[in-house]
Amino acid sequence: MTDFDTPQPNIARVYDFLLGGKDNYASDREVAARIEQALPAVHLGVRQQRAMLGRVVRYLVGEVGLRQLVDIGSGLPTADNVHQIAQRLEPDTQVVYVDNDPVVLAHARALLADSKETVVAAGDLRDPAAILADPLVSQHIDFEQPLGLLLCGILHYVLDEEEPARVVRQLVDGLPSGSYVFIHHLITPDESADEGTVAAEAALRQGVGRGQFRTLSQVAAFLDGLELVEPGVVTVSEWRPDEDTPSLTDNPVLRLAAVGVARKP
Repeated sequence: MTDFDTPQPNIARVYDFLLGGKDNYASDREVAARIEQALPAVHLGVRQQRAMLGRVVRYLVGEVGLRQLVDIGSGLPTADNVHQIAQRLEPDTQVVYVDNDPVVLAHARALLADSKETVVAAGDLRDPAAILADPLVSQHIDFEQPLGLLLCGILHYVLDEEEPARVVRQLVDGLPSGSYVFIHHLITPDESADEGTVAAEAALRQGVGRGQFRTLSQVAAFLDGLELVEPGVVTVSEWRPDEDTPSLTDNPVLRLAAVGVARKP
């Protein structure tokens, strides 16, 4: 018996289901079904989030030359995880996954039991000081050297009353100069949300108790004071697309997520 087998829906397992995974329960699938009803093309959106994460990791490791990454809110292991992409490029890249969900932690630790370059730490994005002070993190990450901070699909679960801007700023303040910050965030297509976006946000809130879409300008504000990497804060399909990246014009669901990468001076 495990002490984390609970029928309560969990966003990591909802995301796993939308990606086609099997590590989810009926309650998670119910939440996913409501999201699918509001946004029938949501599966394309989550697949492109994953593809975009790969592009970011290849940029940070392959082009910038970073050799250490911290992925907060990593979610359940799936195909082409951050450490696999990074270490294919540079095998000595250190990767630390941070999550607050015991299911995620158990799966990730089992997967990475034999890895010296990749570890999993328990932590909550809403408590950045604890993450930065975690001994396991500091054992694997040299905070005297630049690193990549990955906040992929996690900040939209930090509600306004939980001060997401403060959370990001506190994390950034703890990074050395030359580090990079990556944010992926669900957004409203314009300053006012359309019916599908409102319904999807409501499904998130009802199912897992949280979820908050923000505007493109609000997401960009999280990176204030940093040096934006071209093309700036844009939709997923506009950030350094591959040849096979679906077009924004043909796939309106891709308008519902923003991406930005920025360097700390």
